[in-house]
Order: sequence, then structure tokens, then C-alpha cells
Amino acid sequence: MTTLTEHTPAVDATSHGPSAPDGPTGRLVNWVIALEWDQVPESVRVRAAHLVLDGIGCALVGAQLPWSRLATEAVLGIEGDGAVPVIGTGRTTTPVGAALLNSTFIQGFELDDFHPQAPLHSASLMIPALLATAAQLDRPVSGQELINAAIVGFETGPRIGNALGGTEMLSRGWHSGPIFGGIATALACGKLRGLDGEELEDAVGFAATQSAGLMSAQYEAMGKRMQHGFAARNGFYSAALAQSGYTGIDQVLERPYGGFLAVYGEGHQPDAAAITRGLGDDWETTAIMVKSWAVMGGLHGVVEAARILRDRLDGHAIDRIDIRVGDVVYQHGWWQPQRPLTAIGAQMNIGYAAAVTLLDGVALPQQFSADRLDADDVWQLLERTHVELDAGIDALPPTERFQTHLTLTFTDGSTETASVIAPHGNPADPLTNDEVVDKFHNLVQPAMPADRAAAIRRTVLALPEADDVAPLVDLLSGPVGRALD
Repeated sequence: MTTLTEHTPAVDATSHGPSAPDGPTGRLVNWVIALEWDQVPESVRVRAAHLVLDGIGCALVGAQLPWSRLATEAVLGIEGDGAVPVIGTGRTTTPVGAALLNSTFIQGFELDDFHPQAPLHSASLMIPALLATAAQLDRPVSGQELINAAIVGFETGPRIGNALGGTEMLSRGWHSGPIFGGIATALACGKLRGLDGEELEDAVGFAATQSAGLMSAQYEAMGKRMQHGFAARNGFYSAALAQSGYTGIDQVLERPYGGFLAVYGEGHQPDAAAITRGLGDDWETTAIMVKSWAVMGGLHGVVEAARILRDRLDGHAIDRIDIRVGDVVYQHGWWQPQRPLTAIGAQMNIGYAAAVTLLDGVALPQQFSADRLDADDVWQLLERTHVELDAGIDALPPTERFQTHLTLTFTDGSTETASVIAPHGNPADPLTNDEVVDKFHNLVQPAMPADRAAAIRRTVLALPEADDVAPLVDLLSGPVGRALD
């Protein structure tokens, strides 16, 4: 394993490249600058456009959720009016305010993408920050530029996360996406701005020093839905500051004192080589998981297991529910819930996800309405639910650490068990692009007419041929209906 460098290389002040081109930060920056559209495999480019479509669908549903409306009033009260649309509201604000709110909407109902090995929600970072950047630039931005910059973020975010141990950050209580997602966002926004190596290194330095996020937000805080928004805002701001000539931290990823890996990796062994390992050869874009259910990524296994067992109930009454998971799902997804749960708490809690799916067969927005969150039948099952940490799962390969084992014991003493090693959507069994399109239309159907939805889908998937992203922005800016209430 490669650890941190033991000294700070001398700064190269003779060029506009990164200060230490052979260091982890320098190599990352140089790859971003050099990445051209035709270097990206066609399958990756197509998948990236579908990830953008999925994120936009989540934003359109999230824009008019009750907590999103509160966020909109709060942020616009601070930022005021501006020229950048706030998706699905018919309102505009500053680029910073739009980046924050549009990200919050994408994260609004836990339906957006998720990287299973290095947990972050990539679309909630890239789409809002890149649209804000495009609005600030004094020129048209092509769809190809936007998608290429998004790929920069899709590729770099998980690698920076893997350098810190990936899911280990989540187990330690960090909200991992806002910890390393801001750096990826700064790189993406810097790519769109055409920053040189020196400026892009500054942008990484600004983003790294703003990294923050506590996972205790998951229990009841509306603010959990905004924490990726903070990272999107910070990444947007970091690239803009760097372009202005305001300098940030050089070699920020590898510096042994006060560097990103040194500080956030304290107490374990960060792997600096992971930051650039496989860049341009192994594509993380295709490993990003598109969700099927409105729960945090680690709970998709229990939802699928509950759906399997629901078909085997055969009239039996459930006496006990036992769930066995590894450390990352246990730490992130289990605490003894108190009635009533908030929507965010329920979407994070493995017991609630199991109970409501056993009863309803799905875990979609309707399963997290106020009435369902306080329903007697759900809480009767929750009181019979027991969750066990199986440390042996954490010794397995990373792709198997989200596995879930669910056992139902019936009142007659008989049992049924279902095990899900890797839920549908994981890198080995991804949602197809056609499934992503179907998800988009199913999500937005309650919120807008079918012809508007179809126009958005066509425009997003045609971005690689678009001279300007402005028509897409226009389609997204108008108000949408309320999908939940």
C-alpha cells in the first residue's frame, strides 16, 4: 500500500502546471487537463449521459418536497434573486444558491446514484455545480463539454474516496460524499472553465480545505439532504476562486502536515496511489449505482430480501425478523428507532426499510409519507426486528460487503431466509440504460406532463451533439407538481 509522501517536493514556479507534477495531486490535475472527449469510450459517454438523466429526474421530484420548499425559501432569503434557475421551481437565484438548492433537490429523497465502494452521490455534486458554472461563463457551453466535465467528476470522486478507505469513512461517522466529493466537483468545474494546471491545483486546494460532513445528520436532520449541496457549492466556488488568481493549497492531497489524506486518514492507512490508479483505463463512471428504491444505498439489499420473502409469507404471521449485515451497513443503517421516525431517519434505518417493504412490497416515496411513518402495522413489525453485526462480512471482497441476510420466524416456529449478496444496480448487475430511462419517466410522471418529460429525456440524451446546454436549462426551470403531498 502506498502511503503519504514524507516530504514536500520543491515548487516549480517556472510553468503554469501543477507545482509537483509527479505527486498525487499533480498527476490527478494533469490527467484532468489532458482528458479529451474522444479518449472516453463510447459506452462510458453514453452511461454518463444516463447518469445525468437520472440526477435530473431526482431533482425534478425533489424540487417540491416539503423540506425542499423550506430550503428554497431559506436559501433565496439569503442569496436573493439572480439569473440561474432553481430546478422545478420557476425561480432564479445566484450561481451559488442554485448549486446548493439543485443539489439538495437531487438528494431530496434518497433516489439518486450511489458509489458502493467509495460512497458519494455523484450527480448531486456534478450537475448543479456544472450548470452554475455554465451560467457564469460568458459563452455558450456545449453538451459535450458538460458531459466530459461530469465524467471528470465521476472518475475522480470515487478514487479520492478509495484513497481514504472508501466505505471506512462512512463507518467512522463521516458523511463521506461531502468529504471527498467537493474535490471532484472542483476538478469538474475547473475542467469546464478551462483552468490550467496551476489554477486547477489551487481549486483542489480550496475544495480540500472545505471538506466536511457528519453522518449523525441521518437521524432526523433535513440538513442531511443539503450536505452534498455544500460540497457542490464549494467545488463551484473553488474553481471560480482559482480562475480569479486567488491561490489555494498546493499538493494538498499528499502533504504530510495538514494535507487532505494525512488529516482525514488519521488512524488508518490512506493509499495515495489510489487517487490516480487506473485513470483512463478503468472507468468508475460505469460502477456508479443507479438506485431502484428510496433508501440509502446500503439498504437496497434488505429491500430486495424483503421482497423475496414477501412472496413466501403464504398467510404466515411474523413473530420475529432477524437481519445480518456487515459493518458499513450496520453502523450507517441501524439504531433502535423511536416513533415516529422522520422521513430521513426512516430512509436510513434498515429495520424500517425491511418492515415497510414486507408490508407494501416496495420502498418508494409513498412509503415515507407522514401517515406511513406512523402506521401501526409498520411499528408492530419494527418492534420484532433484530439486527446483528457480522464482522466476517467485512473480510470479504469490497463488492460483497453490502450483502444482507434476512430471516423471518413465524408464529408456528417455521422460518424463511433470503440472502442478497449484491443488489440490482451494483457494478456487477447494473441497471441498464433502458431501465434508467424507465426510472426517470416513472419518477417524474406525478410531477409534470408527459410531453415535458419526454422533451427533457430527449434533450439530455442528445447532449453530446448539442451546441448549447441552454435549451435543457429552460426545460428544467419551470415549476413542477408535488410528488409527495
